[in-house]
Amino acid sequence: MTTEATGTAARDGEPRRGGPADSPFVRACRREPGPHTPVWFMRQAGRSLPEYREIRANVPMLESCRRPELVTEITLQPVRRHGVDAAILFSDIVVPVAAAGIDLDIVPGTGPVVAEPVRTAADVERINPIGRDDVSYVDEAVRLLVAELGDTPLIGFAGAPFTLASYLVEGGPSRTHAKTKALMYGDPELWHALCARLAEVTLAFLRVQVDAGVSAVQLFDSWAGALSEADYRRYVLPHSAHVLAGLAGAGVPRIHFGVGTAELLGAMGEAGADVVGVDWRTPLDVATRRIGPDKAVQGNLDPAVLLAPWPVVEAAVRRILGEGRAAPGHVFNLGHGVLPETDPEVLTRVVALVHELSARPAA
Repeated sequence: MTTEATGTAARDGEPRRGGPADSPFVRACRREPGPHTPVWFMRQAGRSLPEYREIRANVPMLESCRRPELVTEITLQPVRRHGVDAAILFSDIVVPVAAAGIDLDIVPGTGPVVAEPVRTAADVERINPIGRDDVSYVDEAVRLLVAELGDTPLIGFAGAPFTLASYLVEGGPSRTHAKTKALMYGDPELWHALCARLAEVTLAFLRVQVDAGVSAVQLFDSWAGALSEADYRRYVLPHSAHVLAGLAGAGVPRIHFGVGTAELLGAMGEAGADVVGVDWRTPLDVATRRIGPDKAVQGNLDPAVLLAPWPVVEAAVRRILGEGRAAPGHVFNLGHGVLPETDPEVLTRVVALVHELSARPAA
């Protein structure tokens, strides 16, 4: 249960005034006016920051996600440095899958690698339900962060069932998702059983974060863009919708994001999120027409633009803010994660520029 002290939303869905629930970020997610367009960056916690690389030295990724004090410090670093309007919990989408009993590791330079890929009914049975005790380190980290962040909202997150299933079936990252699609097309019953089980794991993981005090959640479906709209609707949408519907009464905004999803935006909007994240390929005004008028949008600066000279960056920021005005709510972000070679100073300047350009007079 969230409380007045945390400033997060009440269980009845009515936001409490003051604190994170009345922040520019949460207001934009709820399609309410605010003092400026809020901005945060996917993968802001890590990668490009020298202080992150220093603190993560010699600490494996999965282990770093299980140390609450380390998670807290890494999550706070970009808030201190950039002045972003929201923090996002430092974690990884495979954390709950590991907690559910799957033997995996996050290999530097490769990504998640699964010891025994999931391809049979017996393999699906190996995925156990999870509860708070299985991810108590996440619960503790969120509580520490809520206390440290004050009025700055904290975003919780998880991987969507399709993307998690792809890692488990492939055994690791894949460019073609061939094994995933072979299972999906060849044995739909097994596919839906796998995704249904992953949806329950994902929902439980997000509920732990909500109960600990996050102000919003983001469901990442990183690989959904590999599918046609028809396949997305048949094989993916029901399971993502189950996760998002399970949080409908949690009183926090729900964000849904995928990469390469231009043709899926309408269907993703139907999955039940309050905000749909848009990658850099689709202008926000076009995306808004596809998603519909009852959703806020998030995005969508190409991360590579941040490597260009500042006048190029500034022009792109101005364009995106202009396109975002077509939506009933806009959260400025990148169209994917911060690239490791990004100059942190550029991110700081983007935050200041977004705030300056979008400032609205007090009511």
